[in-house]
Amino acid sequence: MNDTIKVIIGLLLPLAGTSLGSAMVFFLKDAMSPKVQKALLGFAAGVMIAASVWSLLIPAIEMTTEQGGIPWLPAAAGFLLGIGFLLLLDTVIPHLHVDAEKPEGIRSKLGKSAMLMFAVTLHNIPEGMAVGVVFAGFFAGNSTISITGALALSIGIAIQNFPEGAIISMPLHSTGISKRRAFGYGVLSGVVEPVSAALTMVLTGLVTPILPYVLAFAAGAMFYVILEELVPESQADGHSNVGTIAGALGFALMMVLDVALG
Repeated sequence: MNDTIKVIIGLLLPLAGTSLGSAMVFFLKDAMSPKVQKALLGFAAGVMIAASVWSLLIPAIEMTTEQGGIPWLPAAAGFLLGIGFLLLLDTVIPHLHVDAEKPEGIRSKLGKSAMLMFAVTLHNIPEGMAVGVVFAGFFAGNSTISITGALALSIGIAIQNFPEGAIISMPLHSTGISKRRAFGYGVLSGVVEPVSAALTMVLTGLVTPILPYVLAFAAGAMFYVILEELVPESQADGHSNVGTIAGALGFALMMVLDVALG
């Protein structure tokens, strides 16, 4: 399998994970229990934390060291910029989190279904960026990033996207819309991932020297989602142990994938 095919697979894997998760709406009769939902959210948080550290921040630091720069500077600056970018999107884009009563972002006449989908789409933007910048690093010839390491990141994000897909489609169906339409919303929320990944690859390829900053930027964007949404939602209203244990399992799985395949 040549590198081009591996990249295409890597870009599409996260979308496949979201789509398969969204398809659970056809197989599960009842609404997802709060305990299961919190476990899935915790698992997703664990995967994203490990991916941010091993696939993004550590390569950014190692890359800067090889270039003779200040190792912590691009990592810290890019990380904080990524946090700020997601904070801006979170403030501007109208969206509604699962089980929340009040929407966030600017006032909008969008329906509940659309705003639920936008909430998950916000999660997926930094994940797509992360996949794109890692593949861009590989094509830039950087010794700290391998094609298998990039694929490991895609696999990890696809795994954690499976529960995210279910978390969007099941609540949508519970609001009264059809299963087919709920599935469609779930898939649409994941389409942003290959799109943002491809755009990040192109833009990073044009300005290769800033690659460490972009790696850290993607990590910061992912951390915003983790700290703002996934962790609080996995710990709310009891069942906190379930979210914590699932988070640890997700972290361990992503760490193993990255170290074993990277």
